[in-house]
Amino acid sequence: MIEVDRTVAAPSFARSEVAQQHLHELVPGGAHTYARGSDQYPEGMAPILVRGYGARVLDVDGNEYVEYGMGLRSVTLGHGYEPVVRAVSSAIIDGVSFSRPTMVELEAAESFVRQVPGAEMVKFAKNGSDATTAAVRLARAATGRRHVAICRSQPFFSTDDWFIGTTPMAAGTLAEERALTVGFDYNDLGSLERLLVQHPGDVACVILEAATALAEPSPGFLTGLRALADRDGFVLVFDEMITGMRWSAAGAQGTYGVLPDLSTWGKALGNGFPISALAGRRELLELGGLRTDEERVFLLSTTHGAETGGLAAYLAVAQAYQERDVVGVMERQGERLRAAVDAEIAAAGLGEYLQVRGRPSCLVFTTCDADREPSQAYRTLFLQELLRHGVLGQSFVISAAHTDADLDRTVAAVRQALPIYARAVEQRSISGLLEGRPVAPALRARARPRRLGVQEDGGERT
Repeated sequence: MIEVDRTVAAPSFARSEVAQQHLHELVPGGAHTYARGSDQYPEGMAPILVRGYGARVLDVDGNEYVEYGMGLRSVTLGHGYEPVVRAVSSAIIDGVSFSRPTMVELEAAESFVRQVPGAEMVKFAKNGSDATTAAVRLARAATGRRHVAICRSQPFFSTDDWFIGTTPMAAGTLAEERALTVGFDYNDLGSLERLLVQHPGDVACVILEAATALAEPSPGFLTGLRALADRDGFVLVFDEMITGMRWSAAGAQGTYGVLPDLSTWGKALGNGFPISALAGRRELLELGGLRTDEERVFLLSTTHGAETGGLAAYLAVAQAYQERDVVGVMERQGERLRAAVDAEIAAAGLGEYLQVRGRPSCLVFTTCDADREPSQAYRTLFLQELLRHGVLGQSFVISAAHTDADLDRTVAAVRQALPIYARAVEQRSISGLLEGRPVAPALRARARPRRLGVQEDGGERT
């Protein structure tokens, strides 16, 4: 029988629990993003945060954690990163929103088109869904076609009906809208070619992440997509919400050298400040402008899209990436973390049940039960033990602010968690080990699921 040491007292979440219940009374779901919901954490262990600094956060109960995921992958420079905070403070003291464009809009656009190889023009917004839906509308207008082809193995593209209607949370969407969204498989050009045959001359755009934490493009896949787009006439859209500023400053298109027609950006663009972008070929984006003889597209027109704070944050982030190798730091620290955690897992004999996977700058962990099947219950047990020992994370997605001390604390937490996990494998059950219900998929049909599904990385795409 594996010995389990539970002498370390669990942190108190009493104040967090009270605040969470108040949130449920006032905010549907108790959070403004489903991936941040209390159902994504062990029951009674969903901390409500009050402060962040570097790679650490403090909750309302006074507990300090090393955080991973970092604002759903949006914070690459660290919480409270002084140059970004200073730039935003300086910008907003002169005003935030005006009735005409500001010079910071021009400066941000100039910086972005220099940074991104496939960007001839850019339009800024506040969230990724708006940018991606604008890309769909633009593609339909440019091609006169109806269908949208999405990579069906990738978890999230937009809150709008054309995508959400294809998920388990389809309530309120229209069947006719859902019918126009079709799916293909990543790294499988044949599955896309079959869609093009099934809907001849009617696929307006193909949308995908060029790479994910768990999937790199096979040789020839992205170039094959580019060739298919050129041959068939659909608009190729890269969703760079995660890959942008994390794979490289130039995104996946810069990493792999294949240029899409349009790309959508967000998350790390502002180090947590709200800013997103739609970028791409001039001839497409001009359809939403004033220099066209074609029928105009209502592209992106938002009151807050060009507020000065978000744009100033982006400019400061871009400057930080020019001054040092931010992605390189994340890659090195991520690789160091992976190696150390892998060593602990191997020493515990759990390599078949718990794995750290993905690109070093975007690591996730996968959890399996005693039958080596993916398990939400075992995932919850691992999250519970990490929280107990001062690590908050649905993943091991890192930032350039994670120090060696942060990594050492994380590895120590993993070391403490593994005997509990091993006991669950040994007894083939989490009974007596997990204190509450397992976490549930963020996107599911019912708030109280009748049967829990499998979710690998916490659904951090919204």
